[in-house]
Amino acid sequence: MPSDPGDDPLDAYSAIVTSVAAQLTPRVAALRIRSSRGEAGGSAVVLTDEGHLLTNAHVVGDADGGSAELADGTVARFSVIGRDPLSDLAVVRADRPLTSPPEYGDADTLLVGSLVVAVGNPLGLSGTVTAGVVSALGRSMPARTRTTARLIEDVIQTDAALNPGNSGGALADSRGRVVGIATAVAGIGLGLAVPINATTHRIIAALVNDGRVRRAYLGLVSTPASLTPGQAERFGQRRALRVVEVIERSPAAAAGLHAGDVVLAVDGVPLGDAQSLQRRLFANAIGQRMEITVLRNGALVDAVAVPSELAD
Repeated sequence: MPSDPGDDPLDAYSAIVTSVAAQLTPRVAALRIRSSRGEAGGSAVVLTDEGHLLTNAHVVGDADGGSAELADGTVARFSVIGRDPLSDLAVVRADRPLTSPPEYGDADTLLVGSLVVAVGNPLGLSGTVTAGVVSALGRSMPARTRTTARLIEDVIQTDAALNPGNSGGALADSRGRVVGIATAVAGIGLGLAVPINATTHRIIAALVNDGRVRRAYLGLVSTPASLTPGQAERFGQRRALRVVEVIERSPAAAAGLHAGDVVLAVDGVPLGDAQSLQRRLFANAIGQRMEITVLRNGALVDAVAVPSELAD
């Protein structure tokens, strides 16, 4: 007796991808931008019912606006509301409402091997859909302004095909929820996406409401570090942040922090990754006392830093 074709895993895979494509393709726009660097293109995802779209900062560059075209042929002019090169996110607003936004999810729920679908406009080919898996999590990607450099943390790596023009497009999970914004092609079969999570939601809200992101500045360069089993049992956490560099004349330097310190907690809250520190370094932390607990040569040391405002 022949098996039911609906039991075929490939049919199930196809059904998921076509469902996500149907949800997202009408909600991803092709952008055309003209700036001092010349003409450029990219993608953007509808963000609000009022015509806001989410894209990459590097897509809009220094431009003030451009045009956005949806899959149904609708074309609108847009203006750049705000851009944040240190997260590679930007918000633009069309001159009219476009369509309802997709659901935005949480990239922190992804696992290596999770199915993801990318929707964008690579190489000028609008409405292109590719699928793959999350091939790695926790990647870092450098970002910089004219005066500052930092790492975008917890970047999603995927083997879903990304090409020039995909930047600013959607990376969605199997339920069609946008969990990332495609940002770079890292090599053949490797694409990167800025995650949608609690930290980026704060950045997006700041861009929509204020046109910029105010950040607190400590002057630490750190990397995640695993604690030894004995340390993990002693401190009740398995991971922390190892200080790689302390910038001269920074708040961290003034607080007496040193390269090699292992940051366990800030204001009593354990830190396990760079994002857990970065999510504390927004506008409300500027000028506020911050108690930092570090492990130095086997001993606990408490330092007090007062973050300054990160210059644009």
